[in-house]
Amino acid sequence: MYRFNRIIAATALAGTAWCGAVQAQGTVEVLHWWTSGGEAKAVGELKNAFEERGGEWIDSPIAGGGGDAAMTALRARVVSGKPPTAVQLKGPGIQEWAEQGALNDVETVAGEENWDQVLPPALAGIMKYEGDYVAAPVNIHRVDWIWANPDVLEEAGVDAMPTTWAEFNAAADKVEAAGKIALAHGGQPWQDATIFEVVVLGVGGPEFFRDALVDLDQEALTSDTMVASFEQLRKLRGYVDPNFSGRDWNLATAMVMRGDAAFQIMGDWAKGEFLAAGKVPGEDFLCAAAPGDGFVLNSDSFTFFKVSGEERLQGQQVLASLIMSPGFQETFNLAKGSIPARTDVALDKFDMCAKRSHDDLVAAIEGDTLVPSMAHEMAVPRSVRGEFLDLVTEFFNSDMSAEDATQSLAEAVTRAQQ
Repeated sequence: MYRFNRIIAATALAGTAWCGAVQAQGTVEVLHWWTSGGEAKAVGELKNAFEERGGEWIDSPIAGGGGDAAMTALRARVVSGKPPTAVQLKGPGIQEWAEQGALNDVETVAGEENWDQVLPPALAGIMKYEGDYVAAPVNIHRVDWIWANPDVLEEAGVDAMPTTWAEFNAAADKVEAAGKIALAHGGQPWQDATIFEVVVLGVGGPEFFRDALVDLDQEALTSDTMVASFEQLRKLRGYVDPNFSGRDWNLATAMVMRGDAAFQIMGDWAKGEFLAAGKVPGEDFLCAAAPGDGFVLNSDSFTFFKVSGEERLQGQQVLASLIMSPGFQETFNLAKGSIPARTDVALDKFDMCAKRSHDDLVAAIEGDTLVPSMAHEMAVPRSVRGEFLDLVTEFFNSDMSAEDATQSLAEAVTRAQQ
């Protein structure tokens, strides 16, 4: 089993300059969906670093936290024969574009800089197509987090962060009794799917999560455990305020920040919002793993599309090297709220939540409880993910029973696979 801590103890590259980055000019047009405060700051670090190397950065942000609008724009660009130089892309989407012959590889840079030695094997495999790197990861996000406002919890008489869904429900009841919103949430399909998969992990465990949300096993999809997952999701729906529909995720984070709401269930990009506002973890906000044993993995990466012109081809190599440089991985992830994708970057400058994330990631890898996020495009093709999002959102916004939702989900997944 791959052990992060051995590699981290063996090297001390994180404090160095952005060594290994190609010192050359180049041009990149970068399509991404990082437009909120913490995300915009993080991508700004990448832009500045690229321009410091004499390159030209053309920014193409597409608003929408889940990336769906960005993917629509990408498909239009590729069909028209004008793909961007680099695109924020991940999971099976990388393989799908590679299979269509749409990607350039950056294997020369990866080989020279020994990417295989500094990336977790599971993550490295996602970045490759037929053995060659076609993408570079910038981070590791944990999806299954609960964020909280400690003042709201204290006022409601909640003494500790919940560790089970029963404890969460009891804490949420106390918050509501104290006159505050229990759960800050944005009513967008990808956000609904995020809390759904977090619930599935907590109710069923990592093996069930893999069976149902990764392997798409019909027995798991139609099981009593899935019914129980939908029942807990229904409980969470009851703790959301009436104005949640269409709300962006960072606005839900702001509700917790202001003290309007107690909790938010969201990946650690939410922490980037707290940090960008000058908030201190453990004092101004609390972080805790959501109920359940495991770690739901999300990783942002940039994929390199087939372009022509020496400047753009050179720009891809420069950008790939820069993304994977130890110093940049530290700087970027301090701004983003995530932890480095590289395993040899020390975490001395990172906060308590990031260190907890790293320790839990190591434990999940060693205990085989690391699972890829369905909601964030790490686990299944977009067609299947779309069925999950549609059904979960329909359930979240209706009086559909948990039993009917379970059956409908299984049928929808079958359709998507035909």
